[in-house]
This record gives sequence, C-alpha cells and structure tokens, in this order.
Amino acid sequence: MQNAVKASSKMGLIMGLVAVFVALAGIVEDFNQLQIIGGVIALGQAMILLINFAAGYVAVRGKARGGYLKAGLLGAGAGFFTVGVLALLVLLIDHVNIRPVFVNATETLVALLTFGRSFGVGILLLLAVGTILGAFGGMLSRLPPRIRAPLVAGFTGVLLFGVLQEIFTVLLSSLGLPKSFINFLFLRKGLSPVGALLVFVLFGGFVAARPVVRPWMNRRLETMHSGQRTTVRFVATMAGVVVLLFLPHLLKLYWTDVIDNVGLFILMGLGLNIVVGLAGLLDLGYVAFYAIGAYAVGTLTSPRSFSGAEWSFWPAWPVAFVIAALAGVLLGIPVLRMRGDYLAIVTLGFGEIIRVLALSDLLKPYFGGAQGILEISKPQIAGLTLLTSQHLYYLILAGCLVTVFISLRLKDSRLGRAWIAIREDEDVAQAMGINLVKYKLLAFAIGALFAGVSGAIFASKLSSIYPHSFNVIVSINVLCLIIVGGLASIPGVIVGALALVGLPEVLRFAAEYRYMVFGAAMVVMMLARPEGLWPAARRRRELRAEAETAGGGE
Repeated sequence: MQNAVKASSKMGLIMGLVAVFVALAGIVEDFNQLQIIGGVIALGQAMILLINFAAGYVAVRGKARGGYLKAGLLGAGAGFFTVGVLALLVLLIDHVNIRPVFVNATETLVALLTFGRSFGVGILLLLAVGTILGAFGGMLSRLPPRIRAPLVAGFTGVLLFGVLQEIFTVLLSSLGLPKSFINFLFLRKGLSPVGALLVFVLFGGFVAARPVVRPWMNRRLETMHSGQRTTVRFVATMAGVVVLLFLPHLLKLYWTDVIDNVGLFILMGLGLNIVVGLAGLLDLGYVAFYAIGAYAVGTLTSPRSFSGAEWSFWPAWPVAFVIAALAGVLLGIPVLRMRGDYLAIVTLGFGEIIRVLALSDLLKPYFGGAQGILEISKPQIAGLTLLTSQHLYYLILAGCLVTVFISLRLKDSRLGRAWIAIREDEDVAQAMGINLVKYKLLAFAIGALFAGVSGAIFASKLSSIYPHSFNVIVSINVLCLIIVGGLASIPGVIVGALALVGLPEVLRFAAEYRYMVFGAAMVVMMLARPEGLWPAARRRRELRAEAETAGGGE
C-alpha cells in the first residue's frame, strides 16, 4: 500500500507539472475560445480537468490491487497533488509578478483556473474538483471494460461534437433539418446541456450495444451464402460512395477545401504506408516525390515554364507519375543496404536536396527558383474546368479510391507479404529467397508514385507552386499521420489524416501550438495506444504478443 501511495503521489506531481506547462504556454487561455458545452465548460478548462482525471486513471491502472474504494483514494491522491501544483501556480501569479518571464501568467489565467470565483473560494474549488476527478479516474480504471468503454465513448462524443460544432451545424443545415432541432442541440457556441446529454447517451449506447449487435450481425452473415454476403458488402460500399459523392454539397466551400487537403495527405499517407508500414523502410524525404509530381505537372502545363509545352492536365498527369516513380527507384538504389536511422538520414537529405535545387538560381530558368511556377493548367472534363474546391474534390476522391483499392490488393498479395517479411527481418527474408533489391525498389517506386499523384493534383489545385511548399515538415506530418492512425493500416491512414490535418483547421485559432500538439499526440500514442487509432490486425496481434511476453517475463 505504501508503494502505491508513493506512485500515486509521484504521478500527481508529474501531471501537475504538465498542467502548469499547459497553462503557462497559453494553451488554456487560447483554447478556452472554443466552448464544449455553452456556458458550462470550454476546451481550455476541459484540458485541465482531463489532466486531473488522467492523473488518477494512470496512477491506479495496472498498479493498485483492491476494490473501488482503494482505487478511488489513490486516484484522489494523484488528483490532489496535480491540482496542488496548479494551486501553487495561482498563488505565485497572485503574489509575484512573473509576467516578464511567463507572459501568459495573467489574471485571465487565474480566473480560468479558479472558475471565476473569488481567490480563496476558487482555490478550494480547484482542489475539490481536481481531487474528485482524480478519484473518478482511479475508479474508472477498475470498472469492467463493458461499463468503462461506453462511459469513455460518451465523453469522447461530447468532446468531439463540441469541438466540431461548426461542421455539424453546417451538415445538419444542409440535410434540411429544422433549425429548432439544431438550436436544441447547439447553442451559439458549444453544445446545449440537453444536447450534450443526448450525444453522451447516443455514443455510450452505441458502444454498449456493440457486444450484442456485432455477434448477431456476424451470425446473420454466416447464415448467408457467398453471393448474399457479396451483395451486402457491395450495397454497404455503394452507400459509403454515395455519401462521399454528396459530401461537398453538404459541407459547402470552406470545409470542402479542408477535405481536399485531407485527401491529398491521404494519398501521400497511403504511399508512405507502403514504404514505412509494410516494407519497414523509414523515409523522411518523402516530400521530394510530392514536389517532383507537382513540378512535373507545372513544367508541362504552364505557358510560363521553360518547356513551353502547354500540355493539358490529363496527358501531364501520367508523366508526373512515371517521373516520381523513377525518382523513387533512383533514391532506392544507393540506400539498399541501409537500415533504420542511417536510411532516415539519407532520405531526409534527399528531400532537402530536391527543395534546394528547386530554389537555386542555377535551375531558376527551368523551375522558377523562389518565384516558382505560375499559371499551371486546371483539369478539364467534358469542357468543364475544375476550378473550385468542390470540383477538385471529385478528382481527389477518385485518386483516393483508386489508391485505396491498389493498397488493399497489394497488402495481401505475394508482394505485400514479401514487404512484411522484409520489415520483420531482412536477413531471414533473404534466406527464404526474397529478392531484397527488387522488393525494396518496388516499395520506393510505388510509394513515390502515390506521392506524385498527390503533388500533381496539388499543383493544379493552386495553379502555382513554390519551393517553400515542399519542406521537411510535410514529410514529418505524413509520417505522423500513419503512426497515429496505425502502421500498415489503410483505414488508419484515413483516420490519421482526419485527426492531424483536418482537426487543426477546427482549432485554427491555436495554430501556433500545432507542432507541440503533434509531439504530445505522438508521445501519448506511443504510451497509451502504440498500435494506432485504427491498427492493422497483424500489428495489433504483434504488439499484444510483445506486451504479454514482457508481462510474463516480469
């Protein structure tokens, strides 16, 4: 028991320091602009409360043995130490002028942390709320999964609907739902209290019903013959396609543009997923192929380029694919014997070389230097020029659907199994007769081809390209989204792109914290869910087997 108390106190102090960092970095104050439940709680305050809740949950999970009372007490201890550190921060800001060092240590921050109450009452309320949340977190870790999962899903649903209020209100309005119903769910800012309760019940009920509904559906599918199962899958797929086809008309112009950007990253993510997720080749210069596809289309279609070819988009597009794939092979040849960190550094250098060459004065007559390439041709279909984001959406959707289909076919093919064998152990794969040179070059070529597809659409979307659009951060973002989504998982790529590319657009008022949030997300994912948000079945089994082996060894 003594060790458990020490661990709980230690976790509380650690999470308290995290909360202080979040507060002094300005995140609480900036994120508080977004209401989760109107007039009740905003996103900044929710982050502080979640830190207290997480302190109790992590302090108890996997460490303490005993009933709910013991777990609650240990969680309460962790929560108390967390808010204790925050209370010390409030006292420090109130008595000492630390703004010359910490510019975000303002009276507004104190008011947020004390819930707008008077100083003494606010401190006591902060300690009470943090301790109670820590106790709830500790007890939650002791609940059976069938109860814990619906509760977590309900709170997650409320958080998502509050954060994504702007998108949901646009969608509901486009679907023709009565304005009274929308006002019932949402206030001017955030969910209404009744709407929050309804969302909580719907999300929690859905997760609670899954253990009953899913086996029933599986039994129904098993009783069908193969033709009926194929028909069901086809109908479900077509229903999804129909929703995607009507999505631009539901989301309007701005959010369609956001979805277009997400689609471009999905295309790149699917390509890098082959290189990193399947073949295990860590490529940090992936943006080079994105740039090559964009510059190939720009050079061939712009009247202001050195070629003067002025091709239309459609003949130039496949040429861009071929050039990007050849560039992937050229990169792969000198790095065939490299692994791990060495491969990452070399590919990182390759990406920077391409950007610097495009920026250089030497190649300025060919690629425009810092001024880039302008007046790039837009795609045309049956005389219709794809000018707007809503038009280009369908081109990006077609590209995503084709690449998803190709990725699915490759994943379970002989080629895909060879890549997975190389990822697991190159030496054993070679001993089994797998030609490493051939399969590595194929991985680089196909991955580069997908990036070329995305780059070509990107160039036509903007009608102009500049070298600064192809820096190393693009490669890091694509790598982050496949890790967060789930390595070697095709649905994971889509989920990761939505989370890391689409969600920041909702939080655009806090754009300066984007990369800090990326880093935090990576750390949390590696600790809490290393397999990703939507992991591949093989990857999930591997990590669970490793965890069980490690647990058995201890």
